[in-house]
Amino acid sequence: MGVHLAADKRTDLEAAAGLVRPGSMVALGGGLSARLPMALVRQLIRDGTDDLHVVGSAHSIDVDLLVAAGAISICEESYVGYEQDHGLAPAFRRAAQQGSIEVRESCCDTILTQLRAAEMGLTFLPVHGVKGTDIEVLHPEYSRVSCPFTGTSFVAVPPMAPDVALIHAPVGDRSGNLHLEQPYVLDERFAVASAMVIATVDRIAPTEEVQAAGIVIPFYRVAAVAEVPFGAHPSSSYPGYAYDRDHIGEWVRSASTPAGADKYLRHYVTGTDEAGYRDLMGSERLQRLRGYTASTAAWMDLFA
Repeated sequence: MGVHLAADKRTDLEAAAGLVRPGSMVALGGGLSARLPMALVRQLIRDGTDDLHVVGSAHSIDVDLLVAAGAISICEESYVGYEQDHGLAPAFRRAAQQGSIEVRESCCDTILTQLRAAEMGLTFLPVHGVKGTDIEVLHPEYSRVSCPFTGTSFVAVPPMAPDVALIHAPVGDRSGNLHLEQPYVLDERFAVASAMVIATVDRIAPTEEVQAAGIVIPFYRVAAVAEVPFGAHPSSSYPGYAYDRDHIGEWVRSASTPAGADKYLRHYVTGTDEAGYRDLMGSERLQRLRGYTASTAAWMDLFA
């Protein structure tokens, strides 16, 4: 649980991503197709940062891209995929089946409990939900304890203290105060349990504006903040923009083969920078994602 007190933590995306070292345990903020730290994910791939132990709740294209790029060695998530929208995550599934990554399937509540143990400085906390499932088999670090009052058996899980949490927020200030729209997923807990938070924001704003919106992650947890418009794309960053269903579909189709995944990465990630990525998306497309609030027909058209 790091404390970072610099008054001005603004930096560029490259310098922010450069704080993540190979072999780090990296907590990914957001969840599914919402508020994923995609600009940081793309920069890690450009930098060739690898051997990462990634943890999160339920994720999609962020994990899928990192796996396709060979950046992940251990993946500790409850789910990686696109639910009913685009189905399973093709690069992740392929790597799991081939054994090229170590999959430590968990569940959201267990990860949350481990983060709380780290926050409270405890050596373990008990959970009930995974008892008797194969999740215990996947985690030899888990143990069993008996309640001293009732004798009930619980699974004891150790604390989880990531080296870094990558978080995207709609707005933040120069000191690193971040406002998030609900649901917060695990972002608050990642911010407290991790040694540092590296944040991207769609916009850096005056502190008074962030305070008025509501500070969810305070500045002293954040080591660096970079302003990256559409930094969560193709996931959403409400209230600013909706998720890009069409582009996620393009990735899923591309990633159905290793060659297709490599072609996508060369075109949209390693072959350009973040400004170039936005140019490839096109201003008309990005502004259309901003327009989801115009009418019921507007948002229904986006997700048709």
